[in-house]
Amino acid sequence: MSFDARRVLDAIRALPLGEIRLMEVCGTHTMAIARSGIRSMLPENVKLLSGPGCPVCVTPGEVIDAVLELAMHPGVVIATYGDMVRVPGSTPGDNLARRRALGARVEVVYSPVDAVTIAQENPDKEVVFLGVGFETTAPGTAAAVLTAKEKGVGNFSLFSMLKTVEPALRALIASEGFNVQGFLCPGHVATIIGEEGFHFLPRDYALPAVISGFEPEDILSSVYLLARQLAEGKALVQNEYRRAVAPQGNPLARAMMEKCFAPRRDLWRGLGAIEASGLQLREELAEYDAEKKFGVAYKAAAKPTVCRCGEVITGRLTPAQCPLFGKRCTPEDPVGPCMVSSEGACAAYYKYQTV
Repeated sequence: MSFDARRVLDAIRALPLGEIRLMEVCGTHTMAIARSGIRSMLPENVKLLSGPGCPVCVTPGEVIDAVLELAMHPGVVIATYGDMVRVPGSTPGDNLARRRALGARVEVVYSPVDAVTIAQENPDKEVVFLGVGFETTAPGTAAAVLTAKEKGVGNFSLFSMLKTVEPALRALIASEGFNVQGFLCPGHVATIIGEEGFHFLPRDYALPAVISGFEPEDILSSVYLLARQLAEGKALVQNEYRRAVAPQGNPLARAMMEKCFAPRRDLWRGLGAIEASGLQLREELAEYDAEKKFGVAYKAAAKPTVCRCGEVITGRLTPAQCPLFGKRCTPEDPVGPCMVSSEGACAAYYKYQTV
């Protein structure tokens, strides 16, 4: 049976609802929503907001500054995913691409294990992998560290910027001015933490949640499920993405994370410091911790700029409401990370001219 988008949209319109504000918590959802034009299809009373689901975007400037400084250390090779190369630190225009032009060695990799291989091939260098992401990428990053240990690759280390979703959503919900009635939950993260990982939303906050896949059909269906819960006065976790997400997620992947990482207080763009929201290597793996190996220190946060990325990723503004959007800040010359990342809300809005 083919999917009938018009029928789903009519069903949403028929629900007895006032204005509702729903938030997607995944950068891949943000891009898929913009690409498919879903926002423009929905009735005016249903608003879709972008949340803190882009891992590059939530990494604050002072952390990027530390990475840029580390990149200039003699003998250091920075291995990173491509999105990180153009993310600016506190100074506009200062990023890994610029540091590479100044002599730093920056290698783009597709897997954390590729960084271990670079370290094996360059025993006279110190290879630092920038571990960025949420629970989705954490198991693969853990596998790279364990591979380095197993093979005795001592010139490999991890600069962990890994974060977890639940503490961030709790901090967002508790923040001043929070105004969201339901969450479109990230399917990729849910493959690891399962349906159980989002039970806190209805249990502790009476907020409905739907775990969604990434096709337009998935997203529209998930919006309908959220809207129907609100119309019926319910607050549940529903799993629209059952073809990929099990109730308990992936126990093996979670065990890998548990073996390597411990929670720590971490910094988030737009949300500040959040307890137990980051992942750091356990003490028994401290020799692979780049922050400890190189004595990384974080400078005081720079004064806020006109860039409103922090407000965009917490749903307080749409990208078009930032005064820099499409003018001073474009994908060719980005001011903030939301315009750099392939999962950034500003990049999605700009590319697909979302209103």
